[in-house]
Amino acid sequence: MPDARAAFDRSGAHLRGHFEYTSGRHGADYLEKFRILENPSATAELAGLIAANFEPLGVQLVAGPTTGGVILAYEVARQLGVPAVYAERGEDGGRVLRRGFAIDPGTRVLVVDDIVTTGGSIREMLECVAAAGGTAVGVGVLGDRTGGTGAPGMPFYACLTVDFPSYPPGECPLCAAGIPISGLRGSRPAAV
Repeated sequence: MPDARAAFDRSGAHLRGHFEYTSGRHGADYLEKFRILENPSATAELAGLIAANFEPLGVQLVAGPTTGGVILAYEVARQLGVPAVYAERGEDGGRVLRRGFAIDPGTRVLVVDDIVTTGGSIREMLECVAAAGGTAVGVGVLGDRTGGTGAPGMPFYACLTVDFPSYPPGECPLCAAGIPISGLRGSRPAAV
């Protein structure tokens, strides 16, 4: 069986330093999903773990959010032998299907995403699937930064589950020690 932690480490996806996350909180660890997603071997290996976990549920379609969820949804769907769809950010927030993508009513949908931190993208994807008439049967992710608390109340599988402490900037021990921010903040550059 593939070792998810080893795949993250081999790909250079587990970064250590002083990071400001998209939420504004600070921490010493960061999972850089694109180090996995740029590596076809690691992506296929981890997508295989997700596919194997959900195969018994009779998945008929895999859905993922743009951007990182596109690659993952494609590979999990390929391994399950089913189609994939991708949802983009809507004009009023949330996720919407565009580009001719549709979900037939009652279709059994597996929602996938790259890294779960707050669960916001997963909630948006579940709402999108429901609005399109599909039935979400589970959620699979590459990495779960919540230590397992971000599960959405349905079958959930994370290739790697971690619990990275994070702090408000005023309480950050790294800031107190004078360690400069490493320059990452989610998918956006940090304000240094």
